[in-house]
Amino acid sequence: MSSSGPPRDDLGYPVGLARPARRVVSLVPSLTETVAATRREALVGATQWCTHPADLEVQRVRGTKNPDLGAVTGLRPDLVLANKEENRRLDVERLRAAGVPVWVTDIRTLDGAIASLRRMFSAALGWPEPPWLAQAERAWREPVPGPPVRAAIAIWRDPWMVVGSGTFTGDIAARLGLDNVYGGHRERYPRVDVGDVAERGTDLVVLPDEPYPFSADDGPEMFPGRRVALVEGRSLTWYGPSLVDARSKLTAQVEAARHGTQGT
Repeated sequence: MSSSGPPRDDLGYPVGLARPARRVVSLVPSLTETVAATRREALVGATQWCTHPADLEVQRVRGTKNPDLGAVTGLRPDLVLANKEENRRLDVERLRAAGVPVWVTDIRTLDGAIASLRRMFSAALGWPEPPWLAQAERAWREPVPGPPVRAAIAIWRDPWMVVGSGTFTGDIAARLGLDNVYGGHRERYPRVDVGDVAERGTDLVVLPDEPYPFSADDGPEMFPGRRVALVEGRSLTWYGPSLVDARSKLTAQVEAARHGTQGT
């Protein structure tokens, strides 16, 4: 710990901890994959929603919104990783009150994600930066394709919800050349009427397979006459090792939908 005090997480909270971290619990799917890809032996706990890597064998501590705090503390972690959007402040506060260091990330852009991960590795975990982080950064440096395509990005149905303003997903979409028709909405994930999507002059509807599992049989039928891109949700919404290949995967899926070749 330096003389200037303990490092502060993305929300500015001072997190006193011993480094390097040897026992880590992650309450965020993206960060679980991040830790597992970098130093798997250090990961001792994760949520049931942490699906990558698929062969990960660690203790599960329930979900992102209802973690089993007793199980988390029982794992004696050097550090718990959380996220402002995915996890409840109450759970973070209770863990800290129990003496467990918690590092909270706040991700709203791709550049912010890269910077946040760099700080997490150096200031929080005390680990060297993994090579895949620079690879991910390079993968997204290419110019944005043009001209922009007016698009709506759904994340849920019944009720229908879309990506609004100030989100990581929205920034990723913009870097793919998509002009989010709800990008100026005051809410991050507004509820919308399906008819409103067409009224906004939408050329392409993007349906990821998470958090709602949109598929060829569930979602596209609501947008007759519109191009629909079925995309991998992990590539569109996760920040971590998936960013290395996310651009190429998403570009292929979007282009296939635009030109009517998706699924052929």
